[in-house]
This record gives sequence, structure tokens and C-alpha cells, in this order.
Amino acid sequence: MIKRKLRGAAIAAITIFALAARAQDSGTGQAQYPIIVQQPEDDCVLLGSTVTFTVAATNVDSFQWYDNNVLMDGQTNSTLTISNAAISDVGYYTAVAIKGEDWVPTRAANFNVYTVSRPVNNLLTTTTSATSRLLSSATSSLLSPLAMGSGTEITVYAIPAANGGNIGSCPGKFAGSVSYTKTSLLGWGWAPSTNTTVHTATDGNQTNTKVQYSGMYLDKDCNLVTVTVPDPTSSPVYRFTIYFPTNTVVPTNAYPITLTGFDP
Repeated sequence: MIKRKLRGAAIAAITIFALAARAQDSGTGQAQYPIIVQQPEDDCVLLGSTVTFTVAATNVDSFQWYDNNVLMDGQTNSTLTISNAAISDVGYYTAVAIKGEDWVPTRAANFNVYTVSRPVNNLLTTTTSATSRLLSSATSSLLSPLAMGSGTEITVYAIPAANGGNIGSCPGKFAGSVSYTKTSLLGWGWAPSTNTTVHTATDGNQTNTKVQYSGMYLDKDCNLVTVTVPDPTSSPVYRFTIYFPTNTVVPTNAYPITLTGFDP
């Protein structure tokens, strides 16, 4: 019965904002509602890795997970595990705690993936031709960052949001944005490599977006398409944002940024 009700039009039409509003209602102390005691956390992993999201709640019968507000068939446990994470898995994951006909949503956990495209050092040019062909194939992006050494070129994928606004002269007016971060447990942001003086973030898909870096120590800058962090850097780690101009459609699929001179 509960599963059929969750598949109904009312639940299928839930947005992240509606989920957040219902989550606030859960604090009213009404005993019939589930009480969420552990929220799913954001995560960012290497392409092909395994990630697990967890929710804990009291006064609950079951759970239901959603991927970008789309109900995930069969995902009714307190944990959601994604094996061999792909770019298509990037997005926001939300669980609903169910008690009878009442339900309470969790926060939306943001899930990003990244690939390691090539080392900045001369690893590729010093290998044999056969090895070079292997490293240049799609599987090269799945190599361990530690095996490739520091100073890698990284491509990070995240989901844009149509959250338009106007911030100073750069980015100025924008129709939406996409942010590339790490959680505090993962280091907060991306660390500049120590074996290079070039640290850039680039949007390789569009030519009119603004790219911004934000350092842990509050240093920041913004530029068209590519932004460069000065060397020596002021902060130990950095986060990045791409802003889409008002005359463009904000993408709805996972959108990449290329980081050169940063460690995974």
C-alpha cells in the first residue's frame, strides 16, 4: 500500500523545495511523523568507485530513495549504494522516511564524480607506445590518483541549478550556476599541486560562461571561461563555480569543469 501511494502523482511531483519544506514540518513534535536523526551526506568520488548514502530515523516503517526527484525502484532501505559510479549518477539524492501514510524527507545529498585525465608530468611521453595507447584510452581516467602522482588534470562533474541572480561585475547577471566542492571530510576543496605553478579551472563546453574560484582563506577571482589561481596560492584548497549567462539555457545534465594543476 505504501509503495503504491508513493508512486502516485502527488509524491512523484515532489521537488527539492517541497521536500525541504516538509522536513521543516517534521520539527513540530507530532509523534506520528518519523524523526530523522542522520541525514545523507554529500560526496565526491573517482569515476567507477562505490558510494553509499545513509539515513537514520526513529518512528519509521520504511524508506524510499529519489534520484533528482525521480523515484528509485526497489531502493527502500536506510542505505543507498551506487557501485561503479558513472557520470549519469551525478545528482541530488533524497530519502523519504515513511510511517503509515505520513512521510518526512531528508536533505538532498549532492553527489559529484571526477576523472583523472592525464598527469602533468612526463609519464605519458616516457612510456612505451603500447602503454601510451592504453593510458590514452577511456580507462586511463580510472587510474588511481596516487599511482599517477600529484599535478594531475582533473575533470569534475556536478549538476547545475537554475538559481539566477546578479553578483557584482563578475559574474554579473546569471541564469544559473554549478558548484564544484568537496565536503569537509574530503578536504573542503581541491588542493593546488606543488610540482607546478599553473593552477587553472576551465569550462571547455561553452565560451560565454564565467568561472570563479574561492579559496578557504577567502581569496577569490572570476573570469570568462578560464580562471587562474595565482602562484604561490593564498589558500591550501579551492572550490569552483561556473555561472551561466542570462541569455543561455541552464544545462540539466552533469556539467564538467577541468582543473589543471590541482590534486584529486
